[in-house]
Amino acid sequence: MKLPIVAIIGRPNVGKSTFVNRLAGEQSAIVYDQPGVTRDRTYLPAFWRDREFMVVDTGGLVFNDDTEFLPLIRQQAMAALAEASAAIFVVDGLTGPTAADEEIATWLRQQPVPVLLAVNKCESTEQGLIQAAEFWNLGLGEPFAVSAIHGSGTGDLLDKLVNYLPPVQDIPGIDEIKIAIVGRPNVGKSSLLNAFVGEQRAIVSPISGTTRDAIDTKIERDGKTYLLIDTAGIRKKKNVEYGPEFFSINRAFKAIRRADVVLLVIDAIDGVTDQDQKLAGRVIEEGRACVLVVNKWDAVDKDSYTIYDYEKHLQERLHFTEWSETIFVSALTGQRVEKILELVNQAAEEHKRRVSTSVINEVLEEAVRWHSPPVSRSGKQGKIYYGTQVSTQPPTIALFVNDAKRFNDNYRRYIERQFRQQLGFKGTPIRLFWRSKKARDVESASNNRAARV
Repeated sequence: MKLPIVAIIGRPNVGKSTFVNRLAGEQSAIVYDQPGVTRDRTYLPAFWRDREFMVVDTGGLVFNDDTEFLPLIRQQAMAALAEASAAIFVVDGLTGPTAADEEIATWLRQQPVPVLLAVNKCESTEQGLIQAAEFWNLGLGEPFAVSAIHGSGTGDLLDKLVNYLPPVQDIPGIDEIKIAIVGRPNVGKSSLLNAFVGEQRAIVSPISGTTRDAIDTKIERDGKTYLLIDTAGIRKKKNVEYGPEFFSINRAFKAIRRADVVLLVIDAIDGVTDQDQKLAGRVIEEGRACVLVVNKWDAVDKDSYTIYDYEKHLQERLHFTEWSETIFVSALTGQRVEKILELVNQAAEEHKRRVSTSVINEVLEEAVRWHSPPVSRSGKQGKIYYGTQVSTQPPTIALFVNDAKRFNDNYRRYIERQFRQQLGFKGTPIRLFWRSKKARDVESASNNRAARV
């Protein structure tokens, strides 16, 4: 069941994102003292009394100015209003009514959506009522004095808002796959999101740093629900100054952490850069499943060897993600975009797969039979007693051995390769924990297991 939508509208820097965070009860929208920080429309869940709804943060509306992103921001705000059950027009109580507020109010009065007027930055209760009274002349009904920072006055506003929202009851929980779209600036992440959705969900511009908030969008395919998270382009740390971009990149890293599967988008023209390698490393550190998406494939001159040469390039530069699937797409034309979800499904399943202890130990026995553990200079040999999977997402296996120090990196990589060859785990990293354990402890544990059986 689709939740009703409430659009937050207003000119730049009146506190819309702070207000959205207040309604949603979380610090999700980027807040920074600079006009134009919010550009795309960002959806967050909220509730009041017995009503649940989605609140949509939009960029600051400016009419009669077509510089830089302003026309695209207007499109996003209008799209949010078109799908909304109600709108909240946020104004600045400290500044008072402006010509820009009057222009937006005139436009809102022409819309079929009910509009509530929130006079923000009214931290003082008594002074706030005086500040709010100045906005009666906008012709949008009662102005509510609120403070997005402290939360005062928002209850009265929401009490009025629920009158315009349909009741939502018994909404079933949805098992969704969370997909973070990650990459350097201008590799086509927002274009990829738009290709999935089939509309201009995110602003696309050749200007680096267009996307700032992590944008959540739900889509459904073949009975499955996917939450797509478009993120800001991640540049090298030394090139990032404190400000909106700094917060955007932090949002992108958080998106990786909360995703089930990460789409690491590579620019087919640029190839794999050092920054792409670092991002791939970050995905592995967070233990996320991954699909490599080589975008702009339509712009590459090809012959019968092109794809093989490119795959070799990927293997050389991203050899540590050899377990991930690769797909060559064009977000611009839509070529093979839908096939990405097939790889996502596979990676998500492998990411949460659990293998029985008996199967893990069969793989270990065969691996040791073919290649014995190394022997130290003193003649002491490593011994693997048994292994067991201790967790999923990512699959994590604990190996109990006589002395973990006797197993060098080469042998540890050999064991990991054996697990992958025998058990799959395509599309997800796996973690192996080597635990030193004395022989008598292993024997005691084995006896205890046998006694319970």
